[in-house]
Amino acid sequence: MRHIIYKAEQGEDNLTVDKFLRRKGFSRHTIVQLKKCEDGITKCGKAIRTIDKVYKGDEIKIAVREKSSDKDIVAQNIQLDIVYQDEDAIVISKPAGMAVHPTPKNREGSVANALAYIAKKENSPFVFRAIGRLDKNTSGLILVAKNFVSAAVLSKMLREKTIKREYIAVCEGKLPENGIINAPIKRKEGSVIERIVTQDGDRAVTHFRCIGYEKGFSLAHIWLETGRTHQIRVHMKHIGYPLTGDFLYNPNYSFISRHALHAAFLEFIQPITGEKLKFFSDIPSDMSVFFPDLNADKLMNLCGKQKTTENV
Repeated sequence: MRHIIYKAEQGEDNLTVDKFLRRKGFSRHTIVQLKKCEDGITKCGKAIRTIDKVYKGDEIKIAVREKSSDKDIVAQNIQLDIVYQDEDAIVISKPAGMAVHPTPKNREGSVANALAYIAKKENSPFVFRAIGRLDKNTSGLILVAKNFVSAAVLSKMLREKTIKREYIAVCEGKLPENGIINAPIKRKEGSVIERIVTQDGDRAVTHFRCIGYEKGFSLAHIWLETGRTHQIRVHMKHIGYPLTGDFLYNPNYSFISRHALHAAFLEFIQPITGEKLKFFSDIPSDMSVFFPDLNADKLMNLCGKQKTTENV
């Protein structure tokens, strides 16, 4: 069980408990869930209703109890590269080839299966709540909420685009120095997974910088305004610089057996404490072979990043 304690400060005086928690990023659904829990919300050690008032100095305590588990997720002892974790969130550097979620056709081998195993060992309830996702063959950083309160707050941050993820890609051809791709995307008719650029698609905007070029391949630093399925892969093909090794949009496996895309940078605010967290995952060996002189420090410098304790 997770206990969260807030102390009402100046400017929060005379708010209802509901409004006080909403300011902290809690959703209405989350507050309703807490009301159903024994001692889910207390003030100064006593039960309180959400219509009651909060005054400066009051201590509001939240008791987060998970009442159910994702029983359909098979627990598997799969090694994970855990970059960071606390009581509310976990950051994992996912290898290419590992799915984030199980699928109806493949119930095993995912990040969710691995986390289910850890929860089982700890005898803890387990509900898988990934905040955003990566394609199976995209490597790099993913964020998972560890309880329903942090999931609600982080999901709100995701909708408001305050969670920042940036990518490194290897593209074929000499990419321009920088650019913005503003091209709508939708699912290709007759295909379950393939996407195309088309005027009647959903708005999609991608920013890129070329940070290296070697022997016909460009190293791109990419960040998104929108989060459409396959957005980077579709957009880079659209402008004539497809990701090498992409089985859907550029099936050239001469140099790499999967699309050369890595989620290298992740920034978010810790959902309860408000601490700003930054993480870096160095590009894997199958991508680094295109740029043999590249190391982690050089890559961070090329992307305009400074090393922090979370990057180490």
